[in-house]
Amino acid sequence: MPLDPALRRALADRVRYYNDLGIYDFYRRTVIAEPEEAPSSVARGLSPAGVVEEEFLPKPKPQPAASDPASTLRLIREDLGECTRCRLHQQGRKQIVYGVGNPNADLMFIGEAPGADEDQQGEPFVGRSGQLLTNMIKAMGLRREDVYIANIIKCRPPGNRAPERDECDTCSPFLMRQIEAVRPKALVALGAVAAKTLLAVNAPMSELRGRWYDFRGTKLAVTYHPAFLLRDPRQKKETWKDLQMVMKEMGLPLPEKPPE
Repeated sequence: MPLDPALRRALADRVRYYNDLGIYDFYRRTVIAEPEEAPSSVARGLSPAGVVEEEFLPKPKPQPAASDPASTLRLIREDLGECTRCRLHQQGRKQIVYGVGNPNADLMFIGEAPGADEDQQGEPFVGRSGQLLTNMIKAMGLRREDVYIANIIKCRPPGNRAPERDECDTCSPFLMRQIEAVRPKALVALGAVAAKTLLAVNAPMSELRGRWYDFRGTKLAVTYHPAFLLRDPRQKKETWKDLQMVMKEMGLPLPEKPPE
């Protein structure tokens, strides 16, 4: 059935959106459904026979082999470009803060968003909260260079406000590609924004911490963001419990005394 002009324009806009995310190849999938139950969507059309035709379903852009994660990460950064996909590029960000660390890391930390220091230097977690995260990593018996560090979004929100939902939705596909490139054995979500975005849940930190989640075949743990620990140092003991859980899972030796 021919598409009406409005639907055709909506489809074209959606394809351009996926192109901006680095997704270029699409396939067409046909699903049989009852006409009255067929969900409406800008990406769907209903034939008279009751066939829902889902067109322009995205397929990820081919990436270099997983055996070369460094090249894959560079390609993702090139696809990101000088991103203008959300409003943050118009709200004072100085530069994109992509990610840093070992492309072959077994452990990956994911924070919320860059702050002022990160925006200035172009690297995640380099301010006071970054110094604390580095100390947390050292307490686990690792170096900062051993892990990979990234954020849910890659531009600093004005005034260091929390990222908004549409900003996370726009930026997170690039993070998903970074995770797929690194293929860590474990992920640690730092703070509520990272945890809720990755897990697609709306729950308090008290309910999210202390357990493992399966995230696309990788184990994910949740703990407090270092910036929160700077505001409430009492939660450092709870954070150390979370990190010990991660260490145990990864086979890292547990120190006899907790870090100060």
